[in-house]
Amino acid sequence: MEKKTTSNETEPLTSKKDVSDCNEGDDCKENGRLVRNPKSALRLVEDGNKVHPSQGDKGEAAQISNGYSGVQSSVPCNGMGEVDDAQCTAPAATTTTTTTTSTTCGAEGQQQLMELEDRETWSKKIDFLLSVIGYAVDLGNVWRFPYICYQNGGGAFLIPYTIMAIFGGIPLFYMELALGQYHRNGCISIWRKICPIFKGIGFAICIIDLYVASYYNTIMAWAFYYLVSSFTAELPWTSCTNAWNTGNCTNYFSKDNVSWSLHSISPAEEFYTRQVLQVHRSDGLDDLGGISWQLTLCLLLIFTIVYFSIWKGVKTSGKVVWVTATFPYIILFILLVRGATLPGAWRGVLYYLKPDWQKLLATEVWVDAAAQIFFSLGPGFGVLLAYASYNKFHNNCYQDALVTSTVNCATSFVSGFVIFTVLGYMAEMRNEDVSEVAKDTGPSLLFITYAEAIANMPASTFFAIIFFLMLLTLGLDSTFAGLEGVITGVLDEFPHVWSKRRELFVLGLIIICFLGSLATLTFGGAYVVKLFEEYATGPAVLTVVFLEAVAVAWFYGITQFCNDVKEMLGFTPGWYWRVCWVAISPIFLLFVTCSFLSNPPELRLFDYNYPYWTTVVGYCIGTSSIICIPIYMVYRLIITPGTLKERILKSITPETATEIPFGDIRMNAV
Repeated sequence: MEKKTTSNETEPLTSKKDVSDCNEGDDCKENGRLVRNPKSALRLVEDGNKVHPSQGDKGEAAQISNGYSGVQSSVPCNGMGEVDDAQCTAPAATTTTTTTTSTTCGAEGQQQLMELEDRETWSKKIDFLLSVIGYAVDLGNVWRFPYICYQNGGGAFLIPYTIMAIFGGIPLFYMELALGQYHRNGCISIWRKICPIFKGIGFAICIIDLYVASYYNTIMAWAFYYLVSSFTAELPWTSCTNAWNTGNCTNYFSKDNVSWSLHSISPAEEFYTRQVLQVHRSDGLDDLGGISWQLTLCLLLIFTIVYFSIWKGVKTSGKVVWVTATFPYIILFILLVRGATLPGAWRGVLYYLKPDWQKLLATEVWVDAAAQIFFSLGPGFGVLLAYASYNKFHNNCYQDALVTSTVNCATSFVSGFVIFTVLGYMAEMRNEDVSEVAKDTGPSLLFITYAEAIANMPASTFFAIIFFLMLLTLGLDSTFAGLEGVITGVLDEFPHVWSKRRELFVLGLIIICFLGSLATLTFGGAYVVKLFEEYATGPAVLTVVFLEAVAVAWFYGITQFCNDVKEMLGFTPGWYWRVCWVAISPIFLLFVTCSFLSNPPELRLFDYNYPYWTTVVGYCIGTSSIICIPIYMVYRLIITPGTLKERILKSITPETATEIPFGDIRMNAV
């Protein structure tokens, strides 16, 4: 039967036709679709889905009490950037992709339509949670937290750590999840909807993520080398009879009575330094030496796994993290039980938790606590923005922030028991204090001390395989997350170029990261990894998140941000969150940044002392990312027309509205 075009036909919200079966000045709803009377403006209230009449002209945007408005198209176009003779009409409002936004003819309008219609979402809520947990729980939880804890007062360190988490880390974590979920954009384009002049923050984040990818995956290549080497009846780092061993090699676990001297070197240390890294073939950063082909193959395989895990988007990576995010917890539990049964384990636990209350009076303890919780939760890398942008609009990101933060901190704490039960065992075997055994820090704690302890346990091959497999899975989902932050940021900023070519873009990104990692694959690559770890990311990320917190709380407005959260969750964040976002968290970040800059770390690795010029190089690397922020600010002010005051006002005013779902239609945030 042919459809009649009578006066009571349901029209899209942008139509100017009269609807005769609606009362004068009223709107009506028919078959689940909103029918608008042009003599009234659409007015929605927070306490329900009632439609109320208000006075207004046909082309006037009607205000909505919750901060959104139904806006009619002021320019006739066909929605694809082409002007048409007929009035631009939206699709019938029967799906959630129907819009009532003001249509912009041109690339911007096309981009907004693509953002709405093509945005994928997580298949399940648990995929998102596991991805965020997998990102936050990484290698640093296993090696950095235990070392920082016993170095700064043992159990007493948990007090500043908890305080910094409550007032600094968790509020920033929650803020990024809320921003990403509400605006549904990556780290670059999201600033069009918040404060355009700070868009350089997005570019800085992408550069930082590339720096991290260039050295972080090399550490996983070391773990992969260990994993392959573990498939033997006797682990290669248990004896001193190998080709790479020196005369100082001392195996105190042997049945012979062997004394440990000042010049003694364990077989595990020589395997790590002379066989895996081969640092003896490099003179330092002045002469890195050649490239290790073994590590190059390991890294190539790791990047291959990464590519096929993220090339299709979060729907595929969300399935991979079911393994990479859960497997480490199974292994941690097995290693914890095994460590607790070792002789001398209690010595390690006592050393780990014994409180030194005097340490709380030292400023550096509080700085270390702030830095540890910040880098552990990981705001500022664009990952939380990217992952949250694929959530459903009304997902409870507040609950997610609390759950994932708690899981992350608890994992760090439990990892300390896994490490220190083994260190206590090592001290028992060496007949030394735990403080002498626990001198190794960073990756050396895992690849030398822990590897050596595993090698001398019963069923050592089994424990070695699962331990290094755990390190790989811990690193992989963090790599997935870091690269997804870049991918989402670039694809959202340039959808007309890359939205249909994601696989090709991801391939190019993986190749760039691999080529950027070549310096870390040399014989002196460990020195490069240490330099990047200390300077390329630390102060740069702290600066980025400080500016991000300032931009959101002070320029976008804490009231507006809290209203956004209320639109999603149905409740407004309390005064505690507001105070943290406005004052405490920025002060927390400024405190850590200034402490780092005023007292830069003196780098030393093995027997190599970094020369002074490497500090300058380190700061240059760190500055190369955050320099994007002032450069973009200047660029933005130059291209914006008007007087200086007008340029500044335009540059700090959101230029693009955020479109949110409202039942069967999408509303436009104003």
